[in-house]
Amino acid sequence: MHKSRLVSFVIDCQDGDPVAAAGFWSAALGRAARPDPDDARYVSLEDRAGQPIMMLQTVDHPSRIHLDIESDDVDAEVARLEKLGARRIQKVRTWVVMEAPTGHRFCVVRPQRGPLGDDANTWE
Repeated sequence: MHKSRLVSFVIDCQDGDPVAAAGFWSAALGRAARPDPDDARYVSLEDRAGQPIMMLQTVDHPSRIHLDIESDDVDAEVARLEKLGARRIQKVRTWVVMEAPTGHRFCVVRPQRGPLGDDANTWE
């Protein structure tokens, strides 16, 4: 048995400056931008209680927005989603990039806000 839930939206910026891109999204969403001090490819937008995490990242594919699903068992969640028709694209560090049957990319990640509670889905 494992748990999962929607955790974040990631704004993918093709070959761009995520700090400059974050200027627009910070103003548009009313969330302060916080560049990652350890990795210049990432900028987080201020967290809001009860709302998904928002972040920007520099990528080498066309710009798009993808979502992240957090799980307390990444491998079990990936297997569950593959049974639903998703396709594993690539493992990156601790997360897995996947593609839905519709062609949309998303990631399965470890818990981002601590243990998953009652607001998460429980899967057998």
